[in-house]
Amino acid sequence: MQNLITVIGGSNVDLSAALFDSFIAADSNPGKVDIGYGGVARNIAHNLALLGNRVQLLTAFGGDLFGKLLRDHCTQQGISTHLSSSVENMRSGTYLCINNHGGEMIAAVADTEVVSIITPEWLERRIGDINLSDYVVADTNISENAIRFLMDNTTVPLLIDGVSSTKAHRVMNALTNAKLPYLHSLKLNLKEATAITGEASYALAAQRLIDLGVQYVYITLGSEGVYCRNAAEEWLYPALPLTEVANTTGAGDAFLAGVVYALSKGLAFPQTAQYGLMAARATLMSPKAVNPDIANILL
Repeated sequence: MQNLITVIGGSNVDLSAALFDSFIAADSNPGKVDIGYGGVARNIAHNLALLGNRVQLLTAFGGDLFGKLLRDHCTQQGISTHLSSSVENMRSGTYLCINNHGGEMIAAVADTEVVSIITPEWLERRIGDINLSDYVVADTNISENAIRFLMDNTTVPLLIDGVSSTKAHRVMNALTNAKLPYLHSLKLNLKEATAITGEASYALAAQRLIDLGVQYVYITLGSEGVYCRNAAEEWLYPALPLTEVANTTGAGDAFLAGVVYALSKGLAFPQTAQYGLMAARATLMSPKAVNPDIANILL
């Protein structure tokens, strides 16, 4: 039987601009603009659905055209949204990014206000369904209080994606204030990890998080790979070879999806990180935030 994975957090319409040449500030830059579907939680859910899992996404859609497009697209991908909400008087999540001609991000703006409706009370009405899952994944687009509620009330493994150095503080604060400061896995990039712990290195940052109650820490290091730690041991996996980067948006989301996929197949830490690296590489090879061919790469 397929695993049921619940993913909680943000869903966005992505507006992505790729420049044809070097970026020129304060000027109009020739390039290509694409419209797609994103949001950390939605990207993770999409990747997991492509990998053959049963997935339900708990998110908030605005009452606009983008909201309808997002929900319809989830349905087309086999992602259940029956526990999500549509909020008529709010904008849907929107993510705008500009990438240079090499595929690296120059700047981005995320409008995720609609996710604020995911409160502890909102989650409490759904906690029975959430705890029927095999795994729960959340992003830090939801509030600190919502994250803390999940830590205190989720009875199945809970994994969290840090999203950004600003929002990742929410999980740090939740760990400090939770009744039961326990988290199965936390995935951060290097900037997020050092920002929320105040430590100068990824090794010290990971140890601080382990001390606070995280069982498994994954710190992605871009072209240097990923650092993994639990209470007993540490590992550093190099990045997988890649000839060309088409796009960096969504690679971190794919990493965590790869980890959850590996867990669902019975793999143990730290081998789960190897699947995360494969999933991230698949996304880096695609111009989209989710590579539609990811299943052919990981299965």
